[in-house]
Amino acid sequence: MFWERKLDEFVTQLSSEHQVPMGIHLWNGKQIDLSESPKVIVEVPSVASLRHLIKPTLNSLGEAYVEGKLQVEGTVTDIIDVASQLVEASTGGALEHSKSKRFRHSRKIDAESIAYHYDVSNDFYREWLDTNMVYSCGYFHALDDTLEQAQEQKIDHILNKIRLQPGQTLLDVGCGWGALIIRAAQKYGAKALGVTISEQQYEEAKRRIHAAGLDDCCEVRFQDYRDITGQFDRITSVGMFEHVGLNNLQSYFSKLNSLLSDEGIILNHGITSSDPNSGGAPAGGGEFIDKYVFPNGELPHISLVLEQMTRAGLEATDIENLRRHYAMTLEHWAARFEAKSEKLKTMVDERHFRIWRVYLAGCAHAFHQNWVELHQVVATKAGHYVLPLTRDYIYQDQE
Repeated sequence: MFWERKLDEFVTQLSSEHQVPMGIHLWNGKQIDLSESPKVIVEVPSVASLRHLIKPTLNSLGEAYVEGKLQVEGTVTDIIDVASQLVEASTGGALEHSKSKRFRHSRKIDAESIAYHYDVSNDFYREWLDTNMVYSCGYFHALDDTLEQAQEQKIDHILNKIRLQPGQTLLDVGCGWGALIIRAAQKYGAKALGVTISEQQYEEAKRRIHAAGLDDCCEVRFQDYRDITGQFDRITSVGMFEHVGLNNLQSYFSKLNSLLSDEGIILNHGITSSDPNSGGAPAGGGEFIDKYVFPNGELPHISLVLEQMTRAGLEATDIENLRRHYAMTLEHWAARFEAKSEKLKTMVDERHFRIWRVYLAGCAHAFHQNWVELHQVVATKAGHYVLPLTRDYIYQDQE
């Protein structure tokens, strides 16, 4: 049969050349081990499901797992590692970034995309995020830092970078559940405003601000960044510009520049592509993320970020790549997700559980492999260099 010949070719190649630690259980009872000690078992329920396995991409394998076309046993870390090995073997080891995509972005489209990802439920995210529900890359001073430490350190790292002072006004674009603005008001004495277009994030952030007794100096709004008015001494944007769109980066940075006071400082923190052409993650990983996780997301290379910031009248003063920190953060999230798996399955259906499970572990792998990066860029208005001569000030409170 045709499928038997294709399967034999697939097994022969992997067994002789790659030793992928995987076993295959077919619908007819046949079992095939590709190595002596398989770490992952893939159950193929039908001939139709076999195509996802013998012509693998990260997108096709991820889709087959999410949609239940393949059943997989093993730790999620091993599953991701085996999937990556399968794709590398099928491509001869050459994993190339996908071509960059340019999606339409409007208030309506962006709001729907954000709601799809962030409005699953606050309780769902609360189970595997840190106590303050920070859903972005942490900052580790040591390998054994807890997730709570790393996220608090990240916020302080950002606020130190922008030299936030008591009484200054701070705008946080895409404020999530409010951790940064609450910290800015409590520890740094700022008057902080956060905006989000996730309704559930807005409600939770508002609750947390009130519970902390910060209603007089901390505010959250359910508002698109394009509708913000006023002037601010400091602006932060953390994990938000991935949703802006490559074609809209200049207008995005121009809008933030218009909101920044002449002596102000801005910090943009976001995921970037490691591909100079701003392509998506290799081997179909980007397609999976777009379809199942972050609709309409686009990742620029850091060179494009800096170009568009410059065109928007901003001068980059400090650039830091936190790729390794995000890999570690995602490992913490994935481990917490696994530990809470039984409870999480009661909060979402099996399909959505599988999406988040493979997404978190898959992204950790992507950051480890340098398929994607995370950059923090500090900037001022062009010609208004208001920062000290050295970077010492960033670390003075981190000793």
